[in-house]
Amino acid sequence: MVNNVPRPPTPVNEPVLGYLPGSPERAALKKELDRQSSEVIEIPCIINGKEVFTGDVVEQVMPHDHSHVIARVHMATKANVEEAIQASLDAHEMWSTMPWEARAAIFLKASELLRGEYRAKINASTMLNQSKTCHQAEIDSACELIDFWRFNSDYCRQIYEDLQPPVSPSSMWNSSEVRPLEGFIFSVTPFNFSSIAANLPSSTAIMGNTGVWKPSRNSYVSNYLLMRLMMDAGLPAGVINFIPGKASMVGDTVLAHPMLAGIHFTGSTSVFRKMWRDVANNLETYRSYPRVVGETGGKDFIVAHHDCDERALVVALLRGSFEFQGQKCSAASRAYIPASVWGRIKDEYCAEVAKITVGDPRDFTNFMSAVIDKKSFDNICGYIDRAKADPGCEIVTGGGY
Repeated sequence: MVNNVPRPPTPVNEPVLGYLPGSPERAALKKELDRQSSEVIEIPCIINGKEVFTGDVVEQVMPHDHSHVIARVHMATKANVEEAIQASLDAHEMWSTMPWEARAAIFLKASELLRGEYRAKINASTMLNQSKTCHQAEIDSACELIDFWRFNSDYCRQIYEDLQPPVSPSSMWNSSEVRPLEGFIFSVTPFNFSSIAANLPSSTAIMGNTGVWKPSRNSYVSNYLLMRLMMDAGLPAGVINFIPGKASMVGDTVLAHPMLAGIHFTGSTSVFRKMWRDVANNLETYRSYPRVVGETGGKDFIVAHHDCDERALVVALLRGSFEFQGQKCSAASRAYIPASVWGRIKDEYCAEVAKITVGDPRDFTNFMSAVIDKKSFDNICGYIDRAKADPGCEIVTGGGY
């Protein structure tokens, strides 16, 4: 037994690399992009630490090059989902009784792997799989996820420390034990942030929970590589089970299971509402009350004051509206600008929009690339068509497709 009070390293934000011409990080990323572009990988389910190739295969293509296949993904069957649930339940006692600092150490190791040998690999997969530019991949799949793993390890310590009773009566010593949920966690993750995809299953795991991870159908490649990274960092078998599969089948199977203990979700409002309804309808089935945590789509906006920094406003409009094709919860989908300010910045704004370059993210001069899939493209076209048909709308930039 070690007589100490463990304290993980004080977390700091990971510096964002610049990928300037001639820099070593740019050369490494370019090399990795070429390597990944030249291969088609097989992506299995990962159940109890083992790769499961089901034979029911779908192809994953680059959103910016629909003819370029980058992966063949083996989709889970209902039996595979049930096996994954059982694997997480079997791993629960081992993982939940492991000292918290040992669990945290695995994810701190993962953060070190990501800031080193895995950085180019994960960034390249995010660029090819989700059509992010170099900078957008760097701030997401590298820096933000490194920060998640560093800060979550410290938050874990804070939770265990801060929940201790501040006072014990005479001749007594009160203490609190923070226990993981009894059952398994279902993590359902989005395509738009590789960091969030890995954070949802791993943040619950740091606290001693085990579970099933269903990645988005549009980010199988980057998410699979992140699963492999966590395994390389020492994640034991069964703690997180990686299950690509048809959303309706996976969801129905998981939500009907009596040992469902929680849901960790980021995605669309409609899907989250359905999951919540299904949980409510199944309450008589569950051993406990599942904790439901979700983040859904929002409409971000910009409000400009009459004496604002007008150059900063133009930059905010450009970056907020067009970075990663506007596929972020923080994307600026509307702006409230005084008429006097708009009159002064309109020409500059329109001129800057005209300079935006769109294309393959492997060309580092491009500011934008493709939206994630045809459904997203059709939604955007619908907004454009409605704006054109509305006599109250003035289209100042764009308007074509």
